Amino acid sequence: MQERFISPQVSNVEYEQEVQLRPKSFNEYIGQKKVVNNIDIMVKSALKRSAAMDHVLLSGPPGLGKTSLAMIIADELGSQLNVVSGPAIEKKGDLAAVLTNLSPRDVLFIDEIHRMHISVEEILYSAMEDYRLDILIGEGASARTMQIDLVPFTLIGATTRSGLLSNPLRDRFQAHLHFDFYEPKELATILKNNSHKLKLQLNDEALSSISQRARGTPRIANRILRRVRDFAIVENSDIVGEKEVEKALSLLDIDNLGLDSMDRKILKVIHDFYSGGPVGIDALSATLGEDKQTIEDVYEPFLLKNGLILRTPRGRTLSEQAVEHINALR
Repeated sequence: MQERFISPQVSNVEYEQEVQLRPKSFNEYIGQKKVVNNIDIMVKSALKRSAAMDHVLLSGPPGLGKTSLAMIIADELGSQLNVVSGPAIEKKGDLAAVLTNLSPRDVLFIDEIHRMHISVEEILYSAMEDYRLDILIGEGASARTMQIDLVPFTLIGATTRSGLLSNPLRDRFQAHLHFDFYEPKELATILKNNSHKLKLQLNDEALSSISQRARGTPRIANRILRRVRDFAIVENSDIVGEKEVEKALSLLDIDNLGLDSMDRKILKVIHDFYSGGPVGIDALSATLGEDKQTIEDVYEPFLLKNGLILRTPRGRTLSEQAVEHINALR
């Protein structure tokens, strides 16, 4: 997959910069009101019961604040946050080591939990229900089960594809909360708050311009904000307006709909090679030279949300808006 400036995925280099802009409390957390209200009740209940909070599954596209919310939950509970990635847990022993090292009421956050191998995932069943590890030792007739007691803990699973979770694992979460894309007004509020942290002054037109191009994703909005800051520093701009933002976005190759070169390539391929569709995902993947799962997980959500492409039983088709946008670019 090619590197994209407006990819919602976070790189290792970017992580430290992103931490600076993360909200530190429920009051600072903008958007996702239903999710936050549910979590707030669960946290207060756990504190009053002096017990571990119930397990929670957070689902939705990347970059919408799932990790930030997990950090806030741990802080509100006065607990330690332990972060692991689903693909990094390759063996049962890896997960067992993490679970046995938890302190009472700790929060374990597993990102991309849907990518854990099913054999590893099975360890979580008894751990989540009974705070116990059931480990099979030996093989054949001599095999036996060893039980290890665990301290009460809270598991927060994050997934971009909840449909890939097995039913036994999904059913063990007491709450399943879904994250939606943000509205431009919400992103503008986030940008305003974070511009103060970056010691950057933006007028309302600049905030609106960035929020309209950020694909409904705070991580992308913050990424654009940092590049606009760099542009303002180089240009010696005390107050950043729409003109400065437009220059920065033009250099980043982000158009007025928030599309980058890869988004436009997808639309043009459907338009030019397949007469606007319908086209199957396999054919589209082959023509683009891109993995079909990447197309479905990374590129399509925003294009579908904004009505630029449509999924039909026969394949993907372009909307009238997409055709007009392509023609305007020629």
